[in-house]
Amino acid sequence: MKLTFLGTGTSQGIPVINCNHPVCLSEDARDRRLRVSVMVEWDTYCYVVDCGPDFRYQMLRAKVTKIDGVLFTHEHADHTAGLDDLRPFSFQLGAVPIYAQKRVLKNLASRFEYIFSNKNKYPGAPSIVQNLIKNQPFLLHNLNVIPIKISHYNLKIFGYRFGNIAYLTDVKTIEEVELLKLQKLDILILSAIRIKPHRSHLNLVEAMELIEIISPKKAYLTHISHYLGFHAEVEKILPNNVFLAYDGLVIKN
Repeated sequence: MKLTFLGTGTSQGIPVINCNHPVCLSEDARDRRLRVSVMVEWDTYCYVVDCGPDFRYQMLRAKVTKIDGVLFTHEHADHTAGLDDLRPFSFQLGAVPIYAQKRVLKNLASRFEYIFSNKNKYPGAPSIVQNLIKNQPFLLHNLNVIPIKISHYNLKIFGYRFGNIAYLTDVKTIEEVELLKLQKLDILILSAIRIKPHRSHLNLVEAMELIEIISPKKAYLTHISHYLGFHAEVEKILPNNVFLAYDGLVIKN
């Protein structure tokens, strides 16, 4: 399995518009972060988790020629605003399957009515196929995918386990029963927004505590803001099996 970090930033990305914070001015390419998303590939299949406002550029930058579908973690704009940019894949390859829980599908249908409408559908809109996800495993071709229910402030969202890789972004808390789904991981990808506490996201200390509980072989931190610090400096203080992800990073398992 191959996983590509398409974006590793928060809802504002790095650099933030009109921001003079030192990290926003960094010349280290690893400190430049698009909105958070990953691409998962195995055999001949390719799926993206979330398509935010940077989706078009992420696809161009990674030279992606086809995707088999998009899985959504939740409905916030930094995870969904690129939905319209599924058009090239839809026009060239046919309707694109999307996967989300009921609340998220309803939200998308309201915001992107011209895509979801069956009446007088706008001819330039992408074609999609809706797939409802519940909190139970489902198959993507020959791969068993396990949703992980997470609390993101007071919003219940999904992370996903693909084989022995788990992707959990926008995390604040996880119930014990959901932690049981994360045993014996080779790779855990977990959000860590900044140093100071945050009401709807794990900070660095909380992320490290959760990594210790889950105990994967390796962990990568994502959904990073400029307030976490410079990539090169933060990596120096992390344990040997924990790494900062960066845009374009590819890991294989």
